[in-house]
Amino acid sequence: MRAVRPIYNRLQTARLLHPSSTRLFTASRCSVALQQRKWQTSAARSPANLHASTTQRAHHSNAFVKTSVNAGETTIYALSTAPGRAAIAVIRISGPACVEIYHRLCPSKPLPEPRLAALRTLTDPTQPPSADTILDSNALVLYFPSPRTATGEDILELHVHGGPAVVKAVLAALPCCPTSRGRIRYAEPGEFTRRAFLNGRLDLTQVEALGDTLSATTEQQRRLSVRGTTSALARRYETWRAQLLYARGELEALIDFSEDQHFDEAPDVLAASVAAQVSRLRKQLEAHRVNAVRGELLREGIDVALLGAPNAGKSSLLNRIVGREAAIVSHEAGTTRDVVEVGVDIGGWYCRLGDMAGLRKSAVAGVRDANGAVGNEAASGVVGAVEQEGIRRAKQRALESDVVIVMTSVESIVSGQSASLVVDPEVQETARECYENGAALLVVVNKIDKIPKGFEADTLVQPWKHAIQRKFPLDQEEQVFFVSCKEAFAPSSDTADPGNIQQFLKGLISVFARITSAIIPDLEDAAPDPSMWQESLGATERHRLLLEDCIFHLDSFLAEVQPSLEFPERSSEGDLDVVVAAESLRAAADCLAKITGKGQVGDVEEVLGVVFEK
Repeated sequence: MRAVRPIYNRLQTARLLHPSSTRLFTASRCSVALQQRKWQTSAARSPANLHASTTQRAHHSNAFVKTSVNAGETTIYALSTAPGRAAIAVIRISGPACVEIYHRLCPSKPLPEPRLAALRTLTDPTQPPSADTILDSNALVLYFPSPRTATGEDILELHVHGGPAVVKAVLAALPCCPTSRGRIRYAEPGEFTRRAFLNGRLDLTQVEALGDTLSATTEQQRRLSVRGTTSALARRYETWRAQLLYARGELEALIDFSEDQHFDEAPDVLAASVAAQVSRLRKQLEAHRVNAVRGELLREGIDVALLGAPNAGKSSLLNRIVGREAAIVSHEAGTTRDVVEVGVDIGGWYCRLGDMAGLRKSAVAGVRDANGAVGNEAASGVVGAVEQEGIRRAKQRALESDVVIVMTSVESIVSGQSASLVVDPEVQETARECYENGAALLVVVNKIDKIPKGFEADTLVQPWKHAIQRKFPLDQEEQVFFVSCKEAFAPSSDTADPGNIQQFLKGLISVFARITSAIIPDLEDAAPDPSMWQESLGATERHRLLLEDCIFHLDSFLAEVQPSLEFPERSSEGDLDVVVAAESLRAAADCLAKITGKGQVGDVEEVLGVVFEK
């Protein structure tokens, strides 16, 4: 232990000890000598388990960043505003040659004060200044010196008139500016953001949120993207990664100093403490992964399927929701043969409504009027090959949807003297499969205008609600809505909500809010932090896949450690492989590092092309 004491003191001075423990941690900043001793100790047991230290990986990653930024000393430029005719167009230039480019374009004017706009005349840099060489006589120029800029480099912005000819002339003049600071070229897709990441101005999660901000079309997408532009999500990943490094350090201390026998705790007690930390962290990661799936619904849109029998009113309801004739409506059964999909913003949520072929068999099961009697009616018409294919596609689309709207209808019988609620057994069976597949269900009863006059609506509606709940796996009666697409098409002047369409849309929005709200895990030793889990909705599909890999490695660690905890008498026999357990924690921490772009060099190179080109 005397030989280890100097290393212990250096680690304590560097604050590499856990604040609530006196255990020795071999984290990423451990000395080279300590790392070499660990490799020598564990090489005989598992030669391929331990890789280069985190410090070495960080050194190589920093070298990669420096080389990428300064390679060729290139200066890039691009049109930052949308192409086409406009009042103003913004051209952004980033790189070491910004000042020289300015003096070539404005040879007789001093450089503007940093971050202050100045009115300048831009001239052709290849010819002497004259009236014939003016590119734009009234351009606003802004200069931003590094490193406090969007890219971390010098930035020059030219706000010129937005006419296509003016923009084309200025863009053509920029690469012709002679400079001593490398070449000037047009930026590649996402290159400004790439340089911001490489220069530490943005982390990878902020880059992805920036792409979402630019593509947001609905209010919920805007809120999600704005929440992700802060660095809170990256800090959360880094906090979890640090916890894994600390836990790994505790285990690796057993590898380094187990022969000295100077630990305050037995190995099985130490392993139990680490396992408890990892188990708690796993719960948080699992909730984060589930919330990432919910966040994808906000980002990519919610798939909604209209499921029902022929002539139940699916196409009519679709047309009422989108406000136009998006689908053909006809009294002929089987009019819709293929899936008609329409994207629409409903209450701030983007969703894709799918109108599909009606499902039907040889008979339909009905729920009678106020008495609730059930009967059968023969289905009319023959289902041909084309309609059969349409029914197959309808079922497939419904099973892939996030929300399924089951359409039923009211049919009048006995010359309008009574009414029956018709539910096709094929629709009922498919709806149950969708529910078991994870979809949220709503039931819409259409054609309530067919209820005969003189009937009290409540005497029919309430028994129908109970019958629908028996037939469909609904959580509550509020998921059943009675509408009339016919009345909504020709509203009367004294009706605030013709056909009850608005009431149905409010119920649909409440379902959207429920399936996209953040899940807060039940942690025994900490109060829930709602803001923390709201941030997790900003996690992307890439984050989710890496989180799944991280959870897999944590499960591998727990599978290695927990058997020794259940049978502590075996731990002395060497059943607990500390090297394998520590390697699982290393792999889990690397997964979190890949999310923020702080992984190994190869990891960074793999994700950059995918992320920035968006």
